[in-house]
Amino acid sequence: MTTNDTPGPAAGHPAGAPDVLRYTAFSTDPDGGNPAGVVLDAAGLDEERMRAVAAEVGYSETAFLLPPPPDLAAPPGRGFGVRYFSPLAEVPFCGHATVAAAVALAERTGPGDLLFATPAGTVPVTVAAGPGGALRATLTSVEPYVAEAAPADLAEALAALDWRADELDPALPARIAFAGARHLVLAAATRQRLAALEYDFERLRALMLRLDLTTVQLVWREPGAGPEAGRQTGTVFHVRDPFPVGGVVEDPATGAAAAALGGYLRALGLVTVTAPVTLTLHQGHDMGRPGLLEVELRPDDVRVRVSGTAARIG
Repeated sequence: MTTNDTPGPAAGHPAGAPDVLRYTAFSTDPDGGNPAGVVLDAAGLDEERMRAVAAEVGYSETAFLLPPPPDLAAPPGRGFGVRYFSPLAEVPFCGHATVAAAVALAERTGPGDLLFATPAGTVPVTVAAGPGGALRATLTSVEPYVAEAAPADLAEALAALDWRADELDPALPARIAFAGARHLVLAAATRQRLAALEYDFERLRALMLRLDLTTVQLVWREPGAGPEAGRQTGTVFHVRDPFPVGGVVEDPATGAAAAALGGYLRALGLVTVTAPVTLTLHQGHDMGRPGLLEVELRPDDVRVRVSGTAARIG
C-alpha cells in the first residue's frame, strides 16, 4: 500500500512486464500535477496482471488501453477500451490518467479526437496543441448526477477528517457528486482549513468503501470581488482529494472529481450557465505538486468538460 503523500514508481520491472509510460497530468512540469501510468497496449493482460502492474507503478492510477468494443463508433486507431487501476483497486473512471493517455497517444499519432470506452461509459477526448506547442487534452464526462449525503455519513466523514461542522462553507452544501465516479464534496470555509489535512486513513477508507466513493473532494472557493470584463465571479477553486480507497493518502490532481464538482455546482445553481462558464481549479499546491485543471460548463450540454496538459516523466 502506498500511504505517502507523493506517489511514485517502484524500482525495477519484472521480466516480461508490459511497457508502462509515465506521464504527469494537469501540468507541463514533470514535478507538478498528478503522475499516471499508461499502458498503450494492454490486450494481453488480464485483470490480475493489470492490478499487479498498477501496484508496481505505485501511482494513484494507471490506465490500460484495450482494443475498442465492436459498438464504439470511432475511426480506426482513434477508439479504445480503457480500464483504470489504483495500487489497491479498479476505479470506473480516472480523469488524470485519461488526459495522460490521450496526450501519450497524440504524441505518437497526432492531435485530434479520441473515443474511450470506460467502465463508466463513453468518454470523448480532444487533443490539441496549445500556445508554445504543448498538447492539451479535453475530456467530456458521462452525464453527471448529485445525491444527498446522509447526515450520519457526513458526521462520520468530518470525524475521520478531524473537521468541525462550523468549519464548512454553508454556501456549498455537502453532496455526493458523480461524473464517472462518486465523490463526496465538502467545502471548507477558509483556505487555512483546506491546507491543514491530517486524517484517519482507515476510518475514512471504511466510510468511502461503504458509500462507493472514489475520493473526497475537499474544496475552497475563492471569493469574487465583483464581475470583471463580463466574467462570472466565484469560479476559482482550490481543491484536495484524499484517496485512501486507492491506497494513496492524497491524489495530486483529480480530473474525475473536477468533473463531478462541475456537475455539482451546476445542479445546485451555484454557478450560472446561461453561457459557457470556465472554472479554474488549483490542486496539488499543498503537496508541492501544483497542477491546474479547467472545467467547462455549457448551457446546451449537461456533460462536463475537463481540460489539462500532460508531460512525460523521465
